Amino acid sequence: MTDLSSTDAVNAAMEAEFRLLDPEVRSSPEQLAQLLHPDFQECGTSGRLWDRDSVIAALTSRDAPAPRTITTSRMRGVELAPGVVHLTFDTESGGQRAHRSSLWRLTGDSWLLYFHQGTLFDDDQGTTIENRRSAGG
Repeated sequence: MTDLSSTDAVNAAMEAEFRLLDPEVRSSPEQLAQLLHPDFQECGTSGRLWDRDSVIAALTSRDAPAPRTITTSRMRGVELAPGVVHLTFDTESGGQRAHRSSLWRLTGDSWLLYFHQGTLFDDDQGTTIENRRSAGG
């Protein structure tokens, strides 16, 4: 695998991640389905475990809050194997900040999100809320 193809893979996964973070995409079951792998799983910032169907239903239900703008920072990626990219980044939305980790798989001609995890944090150094509590915070 050459550096150029690895860079192309990371860039393609990043583009797919940015599409997934778009409020318009997050409110469309069809667009979400185009970006989530059939075996998708997520460990959410709440600690809840999600699969493809449950996350699409939660994001697009009539009772779902309107999608918020999500600000991203520090996104970087690495191709772990041909067709598998790991992205890490931070998000801020509605006053909540989270460290995020996504695994994207090239499936056919499309990059699909296979796994995602988010961990809330609350200070500028990026200390997780759980670590601060453990330290007596």
